[in-house]
Amino acid sequence: MDHHAYRHALADCLAESELPFAFEEFAARRRRVRQAMQAAGLDALLLTDPADIFYLTGYHTFEVSVYTCLVVSADRMVLQVPSIETGPAVVTATVDEILGYRWEGIEEVIAPLAEILAPFPSIGLDVFGAGLRHGVIRELQARLGSGRFRDDGGELLDRIRLVKTSAELDCLRESARITSAGLRAAIEVIAPGVSDNDVAAEGSRALLAAGSEFMSLQPIVTTGRRISVIHVNHKRHAIAADEPVFLEFGSAFHRYTAPMMRTAVAGRASTEMQALRDVCREMFEALTAAMRPGRTFDDAARAAEAVLAPHAERVFFSGVFGYAVGAQFPPSWVEGTGYIARGQHREFAANMVFHLPLCLRLPGQWGIGLSDTVRVTPEGGQPLTDNDWQLKEMR
Repeated sequence: MDHHAYRHALADCLAESELPFAFEEFAARRRRVRQAMQAAGLDALLLTDPADIFYLTGYHTFEVSVYTCLVVSADRMVLQVPSIETGPAVVTATVDEILGYRWEGIEEVIAPLAEILAPFPSIGLDVFGAGLRHGVIRELQARLGSGRFRDDGGELLDRIRLVKTSAELDCLRESARITSAGLRAAIEVIAPGVSDNDVAAEGSRALLAAGSEFMSLQPIVTTGRRISVIHVNHKRHAIAADEPVFLEFGSAFHRYTAPMMRTAVAGRASTEMQALRDVCREMFEALTAAMRPGRTFDDAARAAEAVLAPHAERVFFSGVFGYAVGAQFPPSWVEGTGYIARGQHREFAANMVFHLPLCLRLPGQWGIGLSDTVRVTPEGGQPLTDNDWQLKEMR
């Protein structure tokens, strides 16, 4: 059978059988998005980011490199997927219509998509989002006119996704539980002579055993001076005595990730290591105190910068004190809807959720990283993860 027949056969027995949430949750999300569209004067959204599509439909797959899109209008949602994604579309998504195209024939997306979009004078795009193919948009603009397309669709959805619902918070709490289990297991095998791969392997086993789905980022483990290089990962390096080991894990539960960083030492932590741990903890306290509704992301960043200032010439810090997390897909668990950094003037609102990645690196020597995933409340930031903010000494 071809992919069209396959879709109909699956729909007869498995349609919407793996929806991650009750339909009422999706209905509430769609109402908020459609109200925002009406207020912005948008007749339709053309979404290509896997996380945006998941947010509104439940559609999820590990194959996110192929072209997929969702058209959202006032009364209809149409999901367009390649033939190899017919199964996930039927089983995991709730939409009004599924359109398929041959995996090897991406040019087939244009005509049916143009037909769907033709009635809409104003179509919002997420021009900075994942999955937006220049060739597809170029052809649509040639057929429909470039004046129909606006670049504010992504910002509209970001504002809504940034504030989490009760169902989303439950998923993040469960991710936090699984993440913690993975980190505990990984830390227990740290010892001189053990490799960073051994630590990552034990952490991965524990994450999966505790219930994680495929993760948006695999577990990160680095040792010694490699910690001083941001965004490298395990690479068959043996851990030396008294060497720090940096770990950053984030399990996925219904695609939601609550990451956490910890640092352990294969022996005794030096006084300097403990001193940088203290700076990380003080930055965390400054951030969480400022993470209240009505305060801005810039306010919180400046509070943390004041703590970091005496050390800023000696250590490297990324400049981002927090980023929003929620439902994501590879290659990253970063949601991209908000950043706690200098110059970011959006205000906090209750139930925004951020990972606070506080890692200080001494170039060429080592680094100390500690973090929690934190929910914004009227009383300030409250952790969903359970970091003890200590350097675990494995002696």
